[in-house]
Amino acid sequence: MAGQLDSGIGAERLRHEQEQARYNELHLLAPFGYFVVGIDGRILQANLAGARMLGIVRAGTERCHFRDFVRRAWRPGFDAFFEAALNSRTPQRHRLEMTCVDGGLPAPVKLLASADGSAQACRIVVEPVEPQDQLAALERSEERFRRIVHCAGEGIWEIDAFGFITFVNPKMAALLGCDIEDLIEQPLVRFMDEEGRARFEAHDVRRPHAQGERVELKFVRRDGAELWTSAATTPLFDAAGHYLGALALVSDITRQRASAERIWHQANYDELTGLPNRHMFRDRLRQEMHKADRGAGFAALLFIDLDHFKEVNDRLGHAVGDALLAEAARRVKGCVRASDTLARLGGDEFTVILAGLDRVASVDRIAQAIIDALAHPFDLQGESASVSASVGIALYPADARGLPELLSYADQAMYAAKNAGCNRYSYFTPDLQEAALARQAIARELRQALAEGQFEILYQPIVSLRSNSVHKAEALLRWRHPQRGLLAPAQFIPFAESSGLIVEIGDWVFREAARQAQRWQRSIAPGFQVSVNKSPVQFRRDAALYQGWVEALRELALPPRSLVMEISESTLLDGAERVVERLGNYQALGLQVALDHFGTGHASLAHLKRYAIDFVKIDSSLAALAESDNSELALVGAIVAMAHKLGLEVVAEGVETPAQRMLLKEAGCDYAQGFIFGKPMTALELETLAANRMGGAA
Repeated sequence: MAGQLDSGIGAERLRHEQEQARYNELHLLAPFGYFVVGIDGRILQANLAGARMLGIVRAGTERCHFRDFVRRAWRPGFDAFFEAALNSRTPQRHRLEMTCVDGGLPAPVKLLASADGSAQACRIVVEPVEPQDQLAALERSEERFRRIVHCAGEGIWEIDAFGFITFVNPKMAALLGCDIEDLIEQPLVRFMDEEGRARFEAHDVRRPHAQGERVELKFVRRDGAELWTSAATTPLFDAAGHYLGALALVSDITRQRASAERIWHQANYDELTGLPNRHMFRDRLRQEMHKADRGAGFAALLFIDLDHFKEVNDRLGHAVGDALLAEAARRVKGCVRASDTLARLGGDEFTVILAGLDRVASVDRIAQAIIDALAHPFDLQGESASVSASVGIALYPADARGLPELLSYADQAMYAAKNAGCNRYSYFTPDLQEAALARQAIARELRQALAEGQFEILYQPIVSLRSNSVHKAEALLRWRHPQRGLLAPAQFIPFAESSGLIVEIGDWVFREAARQAQRWQRSIAPGFQVSVNKSPVQFRRDAALYQGWVEALRELALPPRSLVMEISESTLLDGAERVVERLGNYQALGLQVALDHFGTGHASLAHLKRYAIDFVKIDSSLAALAESDNSELALVGAIVAMAHKLGLEVVAEGVETPAQRMLLKEAGCDYAQGFIFGKPMTALELETLAANRMGGAA
């Protein structure tokens, strides 16, 4: 039985081998290409037609890999096809392009592949695509391409080797606002402006490695509008490598470009004047400094500040102030060269960069021209306003070697011009730097004084002329300097104002005065008041402290009218809108206000009616003159009478003699202060003085 089974299997194997031999023999004689390819890709067997197709000798096929005859671009697809054929029970079909061993022209072919019985090789049938099939496929491909190009959402243009348009799709024609016929055979650059041509030439589409590179090109539409495009360009070459032209896929980026330019402009230009802002100014200054370093002359930086602008802005309003700034920018621009840079740093501060200079006289001429131009009155929205200019000048590289120093030196020179009387220009000198360093040192010492408690307050009594008792006291700040001893306000307040520390110092004085008022209301009199001086700078800047003051008074359970804010006439006249707002804030808090040094400035009794004022303090010079001059005494009497009619109380300052005290009392003054009552003293000394005068003691 076993013998019969073995005999049957042997016969079956023999029949299979004979059929396989006949199958192979038929394929070897077939007119199409037939290959047996191992799993490693080597050609194990090829028929005569296949060998001829690849340009190889049948005897040498075992040294060849089938994949080597597949065009490079088609190899990934072939790899997937070959893998599928080895692992599938059904034949696999594929199309690709193959080349001969001598590198001849590629030919499109059809492949039919299936695994042999051992799954160790793959039989591949290769048939050339017939010309008529190729033509039909080409026509289908071209039709498909035409539909894609026609319906594409992006523009397409093609130019020849000379830059003439050979093709555009409807989208590209629509972007340019032209008919297709109007574009064909026209130079592409004809539809660009100068900037667009420069960009196109710089891109150079002829470069072989420019395949797919993107470039932003600027066109001009038929209606004159700008058209910004992002183009992915591809150069075209023939088989010999000769340049034939270029093809581009184009996106319209006009809106994105306009948005980017708008953002860039906002980041680099001042909205009000259209001038470069601080950011662009610094970039331009760096550029001009580099040019000067390379020997292109020297540069000058002019720092311009408009004198009295804040007063105009407050008196006439911000709209008029903005109009003045815009007109000032226009005037200054007319004084400088096109190659110079005029910038607005903010507020009423402008800068001018003069570059490529060879003589200082040119700087003098331009600086004076700017001052003269700004000195003329401004007619703005039916209002007339006048300002002047203080100009500081620093030279590069003569004065400074870096940008921060140059800016600082020009700023210092500008302040020197202001301190010299405004409406002039001043050059930086080393003396200015020494003064600036001294100011910086004092500012550091002031911060240290605030942190270490070096400030102290003395108090000068304010006496009622009716009862001769001490009703009030004026808080007077002193600085007990570790090396210089006790300093008066005039020796440090200007530095506190310029450094901005005046706000913190003023806040400390307010809180200390409030605590002292609370103590004296317990020890001297329930309604005892303490006056606190406010400098013009402090008055403008301390608005943010109001809420803190309210909380401090609430914590002390102290009535707000226990404190009196003393302001000067110059503060009252420094911008009507701001003064009304500040005094209104004081009034809302319940704080009282005294107008200090009245009678020596430009403030009139009409101002007292307009503003929220509670006390008028007659200047000490009037009190002194009243003793010897009847007309001055009459003036004092008139001030007192008018103040009383307005519901205000009057304090006379600088009273030094009994005769002055008597005259002022007869004139109707309510209170007086001066050396006759006591010099500035400590809180304990004032408390003792008040106790001694209680009951009307003189």
